[in-house]
This record gives sequence, C-alpha cells and structure tokens, in this order.
Amino acid sequence: MIYFAVIIVSLLAGCSPVSRIANNTNEIRTQAQLLADHGITINDPIVVTGATRIDTLAAGIHVALGGVEDKTPAWMSMLTWIAIAAVVMAVCVILWQTGIGTFVRIAIGWLSRRKVAIADLAASTLDESRPEGDRELIAAMRAQDSEFDAAFRKAQTRRKA
Repeated sequence: MIYFAVIIVSLLAGCSPVSRIANNTNEIRTQAQLLADHGITINDPIVVTGATRIDTLAAGIHVALGGVEDKTPAWMSMLTWIAIAAVVMAVCVILWQTGIGTFVRIAIGWLSRRKVAIADLAASTLDESRPEGDRELIAAMRAQDSEFDAAFRKAQTRRKA
C-alpha cells in the first residue's frame, strides 16, 4: 500500500504544467515549420504567412514562459507529506521489529528509567553488604513489567501443578 501511494505521488508530482506548455509549444513550432515548408512546396503564400505567424506566436509563448512558475496544489503537498510520514513510520517499525532499534538505543545510551532501576536493584542483590535479595528483585520486575508479571504467574501455576 505504501509503495502504491509513493508511486502515485511521484507520478502526480511529475505533471508540471510549465513543462507541458513548453513541450506543446515546441510541437506547435515544429508543425508550423512543416506547414510553412509545405506552403513553399505548393507555392501558397497564404499558408506560408499563416505558418510563420503561428511560429512567431509560439516563440512568444516560450519568451513569456520564463516568468511562469509551477504551483503545487495544497492537496498534492499534503499527499507528499503523508507519503513521507508513512515511509518514516515503516522504517521505524522495521528497525524496531528487527531489533536494530534496540541496538541503536543501547549504543547511544538511551535506556528507560524502569530498566535502569531494575538493573540497579539487580546489582544490589549481588552485593553481599546490601540487604536486597532475590525476592525484592522479582517483586520490582513484576511491578514494572506487566508482561513479565503475567509470565511469572503462569510459570508459578505450572510449577504447582
């Protein structure tokens, strides 16, 4: 779905009105020159004069086109930003699901306060001079992580059975 949106936005962004006008004007000038050549071949001064006039007017369009700017519609800008946001979100999800996000967080030292608090308590349980024990560590871990708490209760139920 994201790829489809990116392709649509890219195609719509490539439809420049100024570019279309310039290309059409070039085609008009080419056709006018062909018409003038044909008028010379059949010796018709009215056709040659008309073709020359068309070519002159098309050349004037090219001169005037230099002062024209493309204006992106508001809806196109919005679609572009939505597409960019979707791509950024997709990259973040992919990074997080592959574990690269966790690696980056650890590498830059961005640790959650809950994890740091549990790590401090775990370090305290290993210190013989501190009163904290295994029960306090497990209680803290269960209090701060509901998923761990549910898994712990399930493990206790299996052991009792």
